[in-house]
Amino acid sequence: MPLKRYGADCALLVVDVQNSFCPGGELAVPGGDEVAPLINHLSLLFENVVLTQDWHPAGHISFASSHAGVRPFQSVDLPYGPQTLWPDHCVAGSPGADFHPELETAHARLIVRKGIHAKVDSYSAFVEADRATTTGLAGCLNALGVKKVWLAGLATDFCVAWSAIDARAAGLETFVVEDACRAIDINGSLIEAWAQMRQAGVKRLRSDEV
Repeated sequence: MPLKRYGADCALLVVDVQNSFCPGGELAVPGGDEVAPLINHLSLLFENVVLTQDWHPAGHISFASSHAGVRPFQSVDLPYGPQTLWPDHCVAGSPGADFHPELETAHARLIVRKGIHAKVDSYSAFVEADRATTTGLAGCLNALGVKKVWLAGLATDFCVAWSAIDARAAGLETFVVEDACRAIDINGSLIEAWAQMRQAGVKRLRSDEV
């Protein structure tokens, strides 16, 4: 029996399945590489597949190395609000910024690069951390006629969650495929992220329900 395919009004949004976030990377998410085969399978169900890439310039403001006297995972206040500081990761053009080699990318309709501005971070695939600068993804999906999105990738409690919440704010029916994501989970961030997604109207499911 052929695989079910979702139509033009649906999209799979694959978030940041990049080397920096997988085992051996600078900001490895536990089990991050495990999502690639499942996402490859899910991609077969969708006419529209969108991939996102963290794509930071060297010296990005979210890097702990850009701030004196602080360490990764500490937080600082920036003009747009609190910012968790990270190890240098996903530097534009570096091997860490490449998609994981097991992730199939040839079928992607669109690749969205985020975090490209040196002075503002971007967890979300839709709106950067200043909550004003957009990536253009919402407009593109609207132009394609997309009404529903399914999200998978890394990390559940940061880029996936922010993207899902902003997808709802853009008026999209939104689902997060829990077993096709992995989390960092810093100080209860995973529980908090799921609570925020639920409050925003994001639906939580597993891959066998897609």
